[in-house]
Amino acid sequence: MRELPYGKAALSMLVLAVLSGAWIYSHPPTEEKATLRLWVFANTHYNAYKAALPAFEREHPGVKVDMQLVAGTAVTSRLLAAFWADLDVPDLVETEISSAGMFFRGPLKDIGFVDLTDRVRDSGLWDRMVRARFSPYMSRGRIFGLPHDVHPVMLAYRRDIFEKEGVDVSKIQTWDDFVRVGRMLTIPNKRYMLEMTDTDSSLFEYLLFQRGGGYFDPKGHCIFDNDICVDTMCWYVPLVAGPGKIGNSLGGGQILTKAVEDGYILCLVAPDWRTKFFELDIPRVAGKMALMPLPAFTPGGRRTSTWGGTMIGITKRSRHKDLAWELAKFLYVEKTQVSPRFRESNILPAAKDTWDDPAFNEPRPYWSNQRIGRLYAEVAPDVPYQYTSPFIITAKVKLGEALVECVLYYKKHGNHGFRPFVKRALKKSADEVRKLIERNPY
Repeated sequence: MRELPYGKAALSMLVLAVLSGAWIYSHPPTEEKATLRLWVFANTHYNAYKAALPAFEREHPGVKVDMQLVAGTAVTSRLLAAFWADLDVPDLVETEISSAGMFFRGPLKDIGFVDLTDRVRDSGLWDRMVRARFSPYMSRGRIFGLPHDVHPVMLAYRRDIFEKEGVDVSKIQTWDDFVRVGRMLTIPNKRYMLEMTDTDSSLFEYLLFQRGGGYFDPKGHCIFDNDICVDTMCWYVPLVAGPGKIGNSLGGGQILTKAVEDGYILCLVAPDWRTKFFELDIPRVAGKMALMPLPAFTPGGRRTSTWGGTMIGITKRSRHKDLAWELAKFLYVEKTQVSPRFRESNILPAAKDTWDDPAFNEPRPYWSNQRIGRLYAEVAPDVPYQYTSPFIITAKVKLGEALVECVLYYKKHGNHGFRPFVKRALKKSADEVRKLIERNPY
């Protein structure tokens, strides 16, 4: 008998492969299909929802939720492409506030998200949630997303240094008061009062919102060259670029950590979500930090603003829209879910009736034992409205360009002719946005 060319071992492996393949073919795995699919872009949301979803599935026997963590830029590009090409999409999607307007192009009937206006009003959420937080997720008066958060802004400050310098923050009621203290505490190249930047609009826009300004009006008209923005720019630039500047920025990461630890920057812009980053990234100043409301631009005026945000929307291609709506409410307004989540994220939910939970009254050692949940809840009802557009990202870039031009002019010429220059720079940038809107019907 001739020997097998590759030996008995090879033959045994071949037989096992054939038999196992036949068994697998005759016993296909049972595919567990999800009832709902959800895309999220933030790790913190993903981890929180991962812990919450089993409770939702228990309340809805037979329902399976498949959640995927997708990068923010991928959410926008993939979902837009899928909407336009009429391809398969998830049932629910979380979208960052700066990208939400991208989905509101064209006629209302062509928007890929379900119009939630009637559901919001019929369910009582219009009254239960902070109304201003719906505005970034609206188009032509219709609501296309539920707000995840409020993100009110306060100022985080080095309490120990303020007390050492004899500063009583309760007497800082207006920005005039703040600037006066800032000029006293600022030491050029050694210490600055406030985190400010002269290279983009990221630390400018919260001040613009506080004054009632913005990028667009409710009808989508570009407005960041109006008098409110001109006044804000004329006030802001000398504080970050003039000889008496009190503001500076060193970016983020370890450089910012070092700047706060060394007292190089005394006050930081602190939307609720950012306080958690401070706790994690700057642990050495624990117990030395505290929060105060934003100073008002006029006596008795608004003492907060807003920075950042997230919406959840239901896609029109979802086959389970009612169930998707129930999941959105469960994640966003169910007290048993959102209140304990505050302890992990410091993010104030948009549902006002959740704020009476004990979680919001707990003293925080990092923040000098302040009850930060209560502090944010007190200013949250006054957060300003902000309106969006499919061209919001372009508008942010153009406003940043105008800021840089104004800074360069002020450094060279000072106040001489400054306001007329600001008006021209803002109008030029806003006109570029308006031209882009005019030649893009969708």
